[in-house]
Amino acid sequence: MGLTRIAAHFFSSRQKEIERHAKQADLTQQQVLQHLLERAKDTEYGRNHLFGSTKTYEDFAKNVPVNTYEELKGDIDRMRHGEENVLWPGQVKWYAKSSGTTNDKSKFIPVSNEGLNRIHYQGGKDTVALYLRNNPDSRMFDGKGLILGGSHSPNYNLHNSLVGDLSAILIENINPLVNLVRVPKKSTALLQDFEVKRDRIARETLNQNVTNLSGVPSWMLSVLVRVMELSGKKHLEEVWPNLEVFFHGGIAFTPYRPQYEQLITSPNMHYMETYNASEGFFGIQSDPGDASMLLMTDYDVFYEFIPMDEYGTEHPTVLPLADVELDKNYAVLISTSCGLWRYMIGDTVKFTSRQPYKFIITGRTKYFINAYGEELIMDNAEKGLAYACEQTVAEIKEYTAAPVYMDSKAKCRHQWLIEFAKAPNDLKKFANILDKRLQELNSDYEAKRFHDITLQHLEIVVARPNLFNDWLKMKGKLGGQHKIPRLSNSRKVIEELLELNQEPAETQQA
Repeated sequence: MGLTRIAAHFFSSRQKEIERHAKQADLTQQQVLQHLLERAKDTEYGRNHLFGSTKTYEDFAKNVPVNTYEELKGDIDRMRHGEENVLWPGQVKWYAKSSGTTNDKSKFIPVSNEGLNRIHYQGGKDTVALYLRNNPDSRMFDGKGLILGGSHSPNYNLHNSLVGDLSAILIENINPLVNLVRVPKKSTALLQDFEVKRDRIARETLNQNVTNLSGVPSWMLSVLVRVMELSGKKHLEEVWPNLEVFFHGGIAFTPYRPQYEQLITSPNMHYMETYNASEGFFGIQSDPGDASMLLMTDYDVFYEFIPMDEYGTEHPTVLPLADVELDKNYAVLISTSCGLWRYMIGDTVKFTSRQPYKFIITGRTKYFINAYGEELIMDNAEKGLAYACEQTVAEIKEYTAAPVYMDSKAKCRHQWLIEFAKAPNDLKKFANILDKRLQELNSDYEAKRFHDITLQHLEIVVARPNLFNDWLKMKGKLGGQHKIPRLSNSRKVIEELLELNQEPAETQQA
């Protein structure tokens, strides 16, 4: 009997549990909330917000405010300095380093032991459970899984607290038995220098029987390109003939699918999306024929939702899961066993089904670019441009930016279309200053730009005078409250503008 057959037997009981919780999601969520409140009632935050006497969701919503990172940052900083029982019982040792906010280069998301096991690792196990349910002939455990670690390997920070990318934290704490069926070796997976790590991963896995891949599409593609360079083969199944699945998440897979399908032509290849973030593991694509994901309701995560048409208002409606409607955009709030309470994670979702609850990720609550895991936000862009203008005595009238997605050689960049009121004398100098400043402002952008491996130097295209006004006029949106989309993962807007920019002037690039 192969190892996969044994594993499938082990996962069979969990498959039934997932199905049961999906059918009873509203009841399960009530139980999750009561569990979280009971565990945290004696923490400082729990006492201040009456967790001990909170019996209903209505009481919880009344007693606990909606929070962003800024509201919880002071408490998180105290926890990183070693204080116990602040947002969650005991001392939280691990912190996932994520892209920054308006006020900070990086966020540090607490990752408690409960959060590791009852959210993050449970999500990984359930992904495998659902895959094996849908693919009973799988042989994935008869070979090795290539799992990519983060760009920030764990390192001691304050008072023995440890900081790193979530993926690196997961690899650091993983059950030793998992290391028997995964590659690369732990020391390679936790390397900080991605250029070195990419090459070592490719060399270590080249002659292994790799059956499954797990990671962010952009990072994984970069590694696979290196594997192909070393192997000299045309298709990946010539290197790993038993490769059968890529478990992907972190950024949208759609722009990368054509490149993966060119690289992997085997009809037996599967792709399975997960919704995992530094803050938690929330969803799994449970049906290969349905792009939406199953909301995982029995983890240590209690969900709430703000309708996007009320987002940013003074008193928006906040709904528990039981009250969501189909085909409406919602901002997601979570309360978790990592000490995040009514925390706004910045993602937006739309439900496609209520029985069970299934959803798609529709974007972010603010303009952003997150094509490669860099999570460049509006505040980064505004501050970076302001600094570049200051240093080059330039002035900007309008701008937009979008990613140029990876080509077959894993080359990619951000493209900025800028209409200057006063152009810099040296456009390349302006571009260099902007690129460097964005790295200083955003640790994830800095990591992806390291040695030009994942993300190459940004490109600036100079817009002709009145380009953006002409575009708005063409759309019937000139004047009023209509605004130019500043940052976008989609190239739709920038492509329309670039085409319009060809008349009457030539584009200039840096």
